[in-house]
Amino acid sequence: MREIIGVVLSGFRPLRCLALIAMVAALGCHAQTSAPAGGAQAIQVGVKLTPEMARRVEVMIRSRAQVSPEYTISISEPTQGEVPGYDQIMVTFAANGSTSRPLPFLLSTDGKTLAQFNKFDLSQDPKDRVPAVGRPARGGAENAPVLIVGFDDLECPYCAQMNAEIFPAVLDRYKDQVRVVYRDFPLVDIHPWAMHAAVDANCLGATSTAGYWNFIDYVHAHADQIVGSDPTAGTNPTSGADPVERYKQTLAKADATLDKLTLDEGARQKVSPAELASCVQKQDDSKVKASEQLAEGDPLHLGSAPVLYINGEEVIGVVPIETIYRIIDGALIAAGRTPPPPPPAAPPPAKPLPATPAASSAPVASPSAATAPAPVAAKPGS
Repeated sequence: MREIIGVVLSGFRPLRCLALIAMVAALGCHAQTSAPAGGAQAIQVGVKLTPEMARRVEVMIRSRAQVSPEYTISISEPTQGEVPGYDQIMVTFAANGSTSRPLPFLLSTDGKTLAQFNKFDLSQDPKDRVPAVGRPARGGAENAPVLIVGFDDLECPYCAQMNAEIFPAVLDRYKDQVRVVYRDFPLVDIHPWAMHAAVDANCLGATSTAGYWNFIDYVHAHADQIVGSDPTAGTNPTSGADPVERYKQTLAKADATLDKLTLDEGARQKVSPAELASCVQKQDDSKVKASEQLAEGDPLHLGSAPVLYINGEEVIGVVPIETIYRIIDGALIAAGRTPPPPPPAAPPPAKPLPATPAASSAPVASPSAATAPAPVAAKPGS
């Protein structure tokens, strides 16, 4: 239940990350009975709690949530509650000049019980939780029963792993029952050329869906070749080169490589060279930043990539493909569809043969399809 209070306290980072994050584990959806009846105050709407009653509430919250005495707690006057026999109070936490959003608690009208719970709006289809309109898609049509929206960073190795391992298997198994859309979430603090890559990908996506996905697949598969080395290379003061200048040169090389890949893929898809070149040169990052704001804002509050939303269900990071299958199957069943049969289980590894004596000349087996290297994404424009 920690995530519930994490949503409530999303705008109050200092407390969210410290003691109060444990509060729901103690108070969420559980009634807490305070001291026995002796001295309990009858609660009245619009009448401030007595100091003795306010202290009972505060001590209960501090003890159950293990809130440090360094935090101050303010309690509002009771208001009319939605649960019979309970009125509502708002509790606010403050520390180091920051104040949390008020948290609702229920206080029984006889002053004997404190409770805390949250309610959520179920009127919206979870599939509409993250918008996908206007984004290049692969897989099924717009009315496909399952929509997967992924927040992607083209310089992120975990995003590359997800792109290479999960999506080919998903699209192969579910065919047009699943529609896949990417939204931009470049983590520019740690991935210097990810923003430029996202802008270039969107330039292709505006005119060619196939070109967009070819670019995405290639950059993810060859991210280590975009600059040829770590973009922070050269920061060693003994290298003889100015670190800042070396850094700029490395990023300029990455940007130039990305632009060439974009223009080459555009030529392959026969899009307007002038229109694509103008978009690449302009480097308008407004759409990318709008996607970042969607990821970081309410209600998503993302701080990492990759993150998937499968008909609204959040999947953070790279997870086993079986987990993805289970979530998609559940979404299909909820939509009244029958999931395809599970793929056959992989055969157990063959028992190794006894080692061949060094003196003998055992024949060497010829390469087979099973041992051949897997194909990699084709270079855009090739």
